[in-house]
Amino acid sequence: MSDAPRIACLYLEQCSPRQRTAYDWARTADVGTVDLISMAAVRTGDVELDDYDVCWWHRNERLAITERVADCRESIEPFVRDGGGLLLSVHALAAVAAWGIDQVPPEHTGVDEPPGSGGYLRKSIYASHPLFDGLDGRRLLTHGPSRPAPFARYQELLPERADVLGSTVVDDADVPDEASLLSWAIGDGTVLGAGVALSFDGSPDADETDEFTETTTRLVENALGYLASSGSETGTNATTNPDSRPGSSDDLLTGRPKSADELAAHREALSSDPHRPRYHISPPANWLNDPNGLVEWNGRYHVFYQYNPGGPYHHAIHWGHAVSDDLVHWRDEPVALTPSPNGPDRSGCWSGCTVVDDGTPTLLYTGGRGRRQLPCLATAGDEELRTWTKHVENPVIESAPVDPPILETEHWEAEFRDHCIWSEDDRWYHVIGSGVQDVGGTALLYVADELTEWEYVGSLLVGDWEGAGDVWECPELLDLGEKRLLHVSNYDTVLYFLGELDLETGSFESDATGILDYGDFYAPQSMDLSDGRTLTWGWLPETRTAEAQWDAGWSGSLSVPRELTLAEDGTLRQRPADELVDRRADRLGTETVALEGPDAVSIADGRALELDLELDLADADAVELRLLETPDGEERTTVRYDGDSVAIDRTDSSLDPDAASEELSMPIDEPGPLSLRVFLDGSAIELFANERRCLTGRVYPTREDATGASLAAHEGAARVEWSCWEMGSAWE
Repeated sequence: MSDAPRIACLYLEQCSPRQRTAYDWARTADVGTVDLISMAAVRTGDVELDDYDVCWWHRNERLAITERVADCRESIEPFVRDGGGLLLSVHALAAVAAWGIDQVPPEHTGVDEPPGSGGYLRKSIYASHPLFDGLDGRRLLTHGPSRPAPFARYQELLPERADVLGSTVVDDADVPDEASLLSWAIGDGTVLGAGVALSFDGSPDADETDEFTETTTRLVENALGYLASSGSETGTNATTNPDSRPGSSDDLLTGRPKSADELAAHREALSSDPHRPRYHISPPANWLNDPNGLVEWNGRYHVFYQYNPGGPYHHAIHWGHAVSDDLVHWRDEPVALTPSPNGPDRSGCWSGCTVVDDGTPTLLYTGGRGRRQLPCLATAGDEELRTWTKHVENPVIESAPVDPPILETEHWEAEFRDHCIWSEDDRWYHVIGSGVQDVGGTALLYVADELTEWEYVGSLLVGDWEGAGDVWECPELLDLGEKRLLHVSNYDTVLYFLGELDLETGSFESDATGILDYGDFYAPQSMDLSDGRTLTWGWLPETRTAEAQWDAGWSGSLSVPRELTLAEDGTLRQRPADELVDRRADRLGTETVALEGPDAVSIADGRALELDLELDLADADAVELRLLETPDGEERTTVRYDGDSVAIDRTDSSLDPDAASEELSMPIDEPGPLSLRVFLDGSAIELFANERRCLTGRVYPTREDATGASLAAHEGAARVEWSCWEMGSAWE
């Protein structure tokens, strides 16, 4: 490559006025030597692209993929694979499928006429990407208001092989689920796609040298310079790019899986965020929700989860993957499941479970396409559970049952998703979450001899009482010995039922009910361990705005693992997994204190703590544990025990007016001192009361000095025995 990059500016037949304005800018800007090249010359071989470092195709008009475009693949694809750079801006982005860059082209193309300005919404994880040199902030406006704004964006789908560097701003509002700024690693070369309108000086769509043209020209200048260095140590293929997408598990693609170094780079980039959990399972970046497919396999523990590689928002769901040898130290693995653009899971690979069928780990998950969601099957392709082969005849159940009448909603022709499977008496049993029209949520039971052939049995249980919820998501049926535990998530709360299952009739007789966690906890799933224990993880959703999640670069965490057992009296017990004691780093103190009056007693400092407390009210009205407290008390989260309940008071948790501030509470119906285990980790607080009930809350203090922990009593004297440990990171 020469010192001054050579840039081929492509056009199909003739340059349009807007296209010529863009290329004229390139000729006058300090980006390299610029030649205008017709596609015809590329197709016929009259121009050798090997003489250039970068090809740029800018097009404002909608693109029809014709032979004139498709035939250029024979020149464009080897040019990129051999180390060339390619920039496709606005409607030229539609050529990615025809040119072998990605089999999924942007499906949302056209021209906006927005009253407001628009541009790109940069992902925070890419703050140091060369593409954004000299561009401040995450919202990069590239076109002004009240002007035609051509676009080519991904809306329902994500590209199969690309990193999403940014999404879209329309009418000055964030639209995170419309990916428009993308990067592909193809062989030794790099492709950048920019699908939002760009304003250049002299264009009829731009004022002279306004803020939009300044942003556009800096962005394009950076892109051309970055592409000219494709394949170097700063290129997309280098480990400095932490978000190169993995290849598809069904061999549709040839993209590279992420290395451990690349995944670790995500965590390093986000490690300074004080709200980011250290010892809970969280995504390396982007979005996490429900835990899925939990399994112990070959002596290792695998936790999959709902994941969106496009950004920290719920959309285009894949399966993320974390693995551990000891339930204490975790490592990120490549994405396990990716939606197939032409398959029944086109819109997402949603929640499911893992079973071992004749020695082979097998996933059964919900595939979504259009208004249908149906069960799909995939089998492990390697012992590390990194690759999965989808069943060629997916879905394995063709439709929801008709009896009872399954709830139809605006989004789904039948609410019919999420799977729990187990083997008993040499048969497979399968529970699916659903809802009954005009009644309430339900869990449906199926039976099979083979995982591909299911027979409907009936409803295990129907929520026909007030407050049960219209749909029961993520059902799970566990065998705890004397009783079985059925739990369901009803959009708000995780309800549980203890009772007996009749496999012949498919009915569940409940003799006790309750709430698994009274706070910010949803969609739990369990892992049966070889030592006989049952451990459960739940999703801890964010309680801050979507904009705050985007700016943070990540969203969602899983709970610490919880062991579920039955007490001697037949009631449910929940306790932190024994392995968590190995996550303790430094002991910060152990003491018995007498509390009296309003003055607080400081006990520790930190944002990643475990506290073990015995709270004796004596004659006090309440005892308070204050966490994430500033020295002046302006911010603090108060855990309060008053004998009847334990609460997480978030009134003063954050100076951010948009963060959650309501109080969370759970009842305590046992007399005497309260045993309370507290796990504080960034923005997550998990409470275990008497190893029976759990309460989880998410909080987001704004001040750097919101790190204190103290104890206080109200209206009388109290006694507290406490121990506190700083917790180490779970991520190597």
